[in-house]
Amino acid sequence: MRRKRLAASVLLAVTLTGVAAPAAFAQRPDPVQRQLDLLVGQDGVPGALAHYGEVTRTAGVADLESGRPMVGARGRFRLASDTKAFTATAVMRLVAEGRIGLDDRAGDHVPQLAERPITIRQLLKQTSGLPEYSALVDWTHAGTPQEYLALALDQDPVFPPGTGWGYSNTNYLVLGMVVDEVTGVGFRTYIERTILRPLRLDDTYWPSPGEFTLRGEHARNYGVDPADPEAGRVDVTELPGYEFGASGGLVSTPKDLNAFWDGLFGGRLLPAWAVRRMTEDTTDVGGTDVYPAGSRYGYGVASVPLSCGGVYWGHGGDLPGDSVGGGRATGGRGTVTVYTTTWAAQGDGLRHLQGAVDAALCAGRR
Repeated sequence: MRRKRLAASVLLAVTLTGVAAPAAFAQRPDPVQRQLDLLVGQDGVPGALAHYGEVTRTAGVADLESGRPMVGARGRFRLASDTKAFTATAVMRLVAEGRIGLDDRAGDHVPQLAERPITIRQLLKQTSGLPEYSALVDWTHAGTPQEYLALALDQDPVFPPGTGWGYSNTNYLVLGMVVDEVTGVGFRTYIERTILRPLRLDDTYWPSPGEFTLRGEHARNYGVDPADPEAGRVDVTELPGYEFGASGGLVSTPKDLNAFWDGLFGGRLLPAWAVRRMTEDTTDVGGTDVYPAGSRYGYGVASVPLSCGGVYWGHGGDLPGDSVGGGRATGGRGTVTVYTTTWAAQGDGLRHLQGAVDAALCAGRR
């Protein structure tokens, strides 16, 4: 789900602070660890983690009450809008199999959109103009995708389809409904069969209906509960994960998420032409929201410039209790996942999270 609205957004990279003089190189702090330490020590993040290659770096604690150490690369956390990349990959698999077309109308599969000229491509690219549904939901009560979509359709379109760009979880809510109708097994089962199992992402799962807790080892999450914002920052580890659906519902680990990015961009999930379409048919979003200059949004993935040259492709997400960023860099520079145990999508927190991503992917490239 995206920041400020139980929704998710892309977390992006920025340049790092200057490096020390060569004579002091041996004493220079690890640049990734420095960013994590700033998240905890300066920004008030309870716990932070970066996992890249075989390296895992952490700062802070996993639980403010007990003070236990931050979990590692196999600790579970909510992917929030990183889920969109999985959903987009599932849709592109259906396109590659000829079961749907990018320019098919979504209304051919979702009756609520029958009168709207919105295409599958526009949903993937966030250019449909559909309003955000998550800000309209009462998250204390379970609802259906059809009910959530109805909330969005009661609002005026943000712009006519295909005439602008606007990040909206509603786009991926609808794509989940499309996968449901086309496959007949539901988007959760289809993604399990075509992505999670082939890549052996054994620690990644969809929460069950009514499941609020996280399975297995995990850190606690802290943030402002949208149902009781006056309480300030509280423990928000328990959330209605099933309700976040195709736009933000997956739970995973840093190790599994990195394996997903490597599998997607390494050609293990889709034909090469389908991956190229996801990354070449893009919109310039630089300077919009949290996106730095040069960022582009494709089909459920975004490219972000690196301070050492090139870009990385990934996504990111935010919930009241966590923020996540990262992806796979071009030029063989590796893959990284960075996440925090509270919302860190603005100001110094965002800058330091982005800095950790950049530092990990630019290691040894300066």
